[in-house]
Amino acid sequence: MMRTGPAAATGDDRGSATVTACFAMLALITLVLTVGHLGAAVVARHRAQAAADLGALAAASSADRGADGACAAAGEITGRMGARVSECRFDGWDVLLTVTVPVAVGSGAAVAAARAGPAEG
Repeated sequence: MMRTGPAAATGDDRGSATVTACFAMLALITLVLTVGHLGAAVVARHRAQAAADLGALAAASSADRGADGACAAAGEITGRMGARVSECRFDGWDVLLTVTVPVAVGSGAAVAAARAGPAEG
């Protein structure tokens, strides 16, 4: 008597396309998530640099109010941009500002620094 069904054939490849498709989908999902995380980190880095630049300019333009007043002006500008001032100090008339911006996807933060002051003349 001849056997039929799944057990009858040795080396039966039925269902292997499903397994291969599942692994291909897993690889595609992993790639999309990786690119998404990388993109979020790049966006956060650009936002941090823009916030640092504008915050340093705000602090430099408010330098006549003293270091505390200038750093408060920087904090206000950077706060509106979703950043947080982590360091604000003066080197002569130049303002050195460091800010952090949280990365939207996952954990971590982007850090950027900027310097602003009067033009050398």
